[in-house]
Amino acid sequence: MAERSTAAVDVANESGQAPLAASAGGATGDEATAQSETQDAERKTSEETAPTPPHPEPPELHSGHRLARRYRLEECVTRVDGFSSWRAVDEKLRRAVGVHLLPADHPRSRAVLSAARSAALLGDPRFVQVLDAVEENDLVYVVHEWLPDATELGPLLASGPLEPYDAYQLVTQVSQAMAAAHREGLSHLRLNPGSVLRSESGQYRIRGLAVDAALRGIESERPKRTDTEAIGALLYSSLTGRWPYPEDAHGLKGLPKDLGLVPPDQVRAGVHRGLSGLAMRALINDGAHPSRHEQPLTTPEELAKAVAALPRIRPPEPQGPTFPQTAYRQPPARPGQPGPTRQVPVTPPPPPALSGRAGKVFKWSVAALLIAALGLGSWQVADTLMNQGGQSGSTQQQPQQQKGSASTGTQHGTPKPLAIVNAQEYAPDGSPQHPGQVNDTYGKGGSKYWITKAFNDGPVLAPYKQGVGIVYDLGSAQKVSGGTITFRYSGSYTAVALYAADSLSPSTQPSGMHQIASARTESTTAQLTAKAPVSTRYVLVWITAVPNSPADSSTYSGAGYKQAITNVSFSGLSS
Repeated sequence: MAERSTAAVDVANESGQAPLAASAGGATGDEATAQSETQDAERKTSEETAPTPPHPEPPELHSGHRLARRYRLEECVTRVDGFSSWRAVDEKLRRAVGVHLLPADHPRSRAVLSAARSAALLGDPRFVQVLDAVEENDLVYVVHEWLPDATELGPLLASGPLEPYDAYQLVTQVSQAMAAAHREGLSHLRLNPGSVLRSESGQYRIRGLAVDAALRGIESERPKRTDTEAIGALLYSSLTGRWPYPEDAHGLKGLPKDLGLVPPDQVRAGVHRGLSGLAMRALINDGAHPSRHEQPLTTPEELAKAVAALPRIRPPEPQGPTFPQTAYRQPPARPGQPGPTRQVPVTPPPPPALSGRAGKVFKWSVAALLIAALGLGSWQVADTLMNQGGQSGSTQQQPQQQKGSASTGTQHGTPKPLAIVNAQEYAPDGSPQHPGQVNDTYGKGGSKYWITKAFNDGPVLAPYKQGVGIVYDLGSAQKVSGGTITFRYSGSYTAVALYAADSLSPSTQPSGMHQIASARTESTTAQLTAKAPVSTRYVLVWITAVPNSPADSSTYSGAGYKQAITNVSFSGLSS
């Protein structure tokens, strides 16, 4: 009997089920095995017929609830599919944040945590940053940046299509950002007008990288193509103001169902043809038909390169100041419109002439008054000249003395060279160029240099980088009146500015510093002169645009938009 029980236990263990004890009636091992198989079959049948359990409901949270004694929930903005999204406040850093919340036993909680932690490692400023991803007290929550001054792309497009330059900036920035994400193995899979934000400065930020898809269980066998088609839809909408599918979505009307997917320049007049073609090449998998000589774009990298190959679209010219219209000049009439009615002043007729004796008396009276006025004026002029004859010498000397004293009082000190005692590269985005070369930019006679990396687009570095620069230490506070920067590369064009910094490693962005001077040059020298001297010890040289230069074997740099500083000098005023 003991052997049979052991056999029954062994069979059960091999089948992966719990061991079955021998029955009181002494069931054999074969009977126990049969009983186990019967129970397995019943369990599988019940599992197959049982309905799929619903997603756990999001926890009952309310405004004012705190997570980790730090994040205070303020307003629920989304509650769907077992998770909720909130606007919250980071009480430790006193800033607004966003929070995604879902139960720890949610079937997608593991995937959300993994996606959030991977996105946080990217650290690309073109994406809304993931700040925290935590599992705590049966909750999983993801904390991300909140940009109160940014606007979703959806409402912008709902008000009308974008200008060609804005659409060009949108597809440039978004395609380059997603190409960088895919190089790190990250995809979005849910790019739409609600996940793209535009800041007040015109920079685009992408939110929900990897996390939005994980929250909703979205997957793709071809993530690069999925994201490329999404960027194509964004470009299509920015050019036409219509969603490129029959269904209305994201506050935009879809295309007519019987129309199909036609190029943007057939939907709306005046569309940039180059951008229209790129939108169709990116949407090829959804039925678009590019020209026979152009291949479809299947990755964000290919799309970014195609955008870079377009002739650069310039921003629109700034509008001149508008002055209020006066009665002296009317605005010109537009073609096809009647001009404004011009009011011609009517000259009143002269009064009727006096006739007879009354007229003669009036004429003689007027003549007598004129003669008397002329005589009185001549007498006063002659009397004034006679009285000033003996005092002319002293009167002429006095203004000369006053003029001399005034010029002496307004003289400033003479400019002098200012010594540089130290320097350090300034990289507010955490991505420096070549920090070890900064000391070669002063006191070396221009024999060495500090060089930037080569960029694919330019000359303006934004949006990939707001700028590159170096902070120089003058040893003590000086009255800086200007500077001279010598570059290695010429061409169109280099934009550079001087700012007064508060330290060798300032935490303030250049927009928060006092600008001393700025210049734009196509040569290898930039001369910067301040309107008024600025007292500072630390001076930031900040470059925001660089020329397109060929490969340089002496600097071991490839072709692209780049610049190198070979010498820096500053001038100031002596006391």
